[in-house]
Amino acid sequence: MAVSIIKAEYKCGVQKVWDTVTSLDNYSWRTDIDRIERVSENKFIEYTKDGFATHFTITVEEPCRRWEFDIDNENISGHWTGEFNQKNGFTEIIFTEDVTAKKLLMKPFVKAFLKKQQAQYADDLRNVLEE
Repeated sequence: MAVSIIKAEYKCGVQKVWDTVTSLDNYSWRTDIDRIERVSENKFIEYTKDGFATHFTITVEEPCRRWEFDIDNENISGHWTGEFNQKNGFTEIIFTEDVTAKKLLMKPFVKAFLKKQQAQYADDLRNVLEE
């Protein structure tokens, strides 16, 4: 199991951050995603630029406060938690990923992969929010 946490602050209201992060229709700002396919009200699939699919099942949705989902693909399974906090005109996000590698060969690299992915996501989010 690997746990990775990223914290960041954005110079905008929590509603804007929430709407951007939780939109399954407007994802063009994400540099790692080719498309998102809605499967049902609480399930979706993200496809990377090279076609790799990751399945998500939303488990908690508290608007502008908390969004959680289970994650599953051929390499990992786990859980993601997003916390959104309004603070003095800024929005603080705390995103936590807790995943388990499905392949023994991947176990040593999972935490570094998560950290890199989270950093890219936070940068992409900053770019779209501060346009």
